[in-house]
Amino acid sequence: MAASEDIETIKRQEATLVFERFDEAAAFEIGNAIRGRALREDLPIIVDIRTFDRPLFYAAMPGSNASNPDWARRKINVVKRYLRSTYRMVLEQQRPDRTFKVGEGLDISEYVLAGGGFPVTVKGAGVIGVIAVSGLPEREDHNVVVDALCVHLGADRAKLALPPSGD
Repeated sequence: MAASEDIETIKRQEATLVFERFDEAAAFEIGNAIRGRALREDLPIIVDIRTFDRPLFYAAMPGSNASNPDWARRKINVVKRYLRSTYRMVLEQQRPDRTFKVGEGLDISEYVLAGGGFPVTVKGAGVIGVIAVSGLPEREDHNVVVDALCVHLGADRAKLALPPSGD
């Protein structure tokens, strides 16, 4: 599938996966669901869920490593700045070096083009936080978050899923 088609699918995901309200209980449910899937499938990931003012859920799974939290932190910074999915940013920017264009003025130690950060959007409030997963290939990190959000929000995963990667 072409990047442009994936971008349109991700835009649909972002527009559809919107909360009526988001609080500590929702963060725990989603985080715990991702953690449960990671345990069942042996996914070596970390999960970091937060509003822009504080952390709400964090879990590090067996096999994750010391760099995963840093990747998640930089993904969180991208969502906070651009208010969109980091995988969408990867596809839109098409920069294999994982950096933003020099003109953006973004420090590579603080921002990264890598999938796995997804905005937490609340109806009437906009983007208030982020769910970040790190440890898998970026498309899979993204899909883990989207799958969990579909289940939590009752959205049709089949209609919102990205097709398997051709890699």
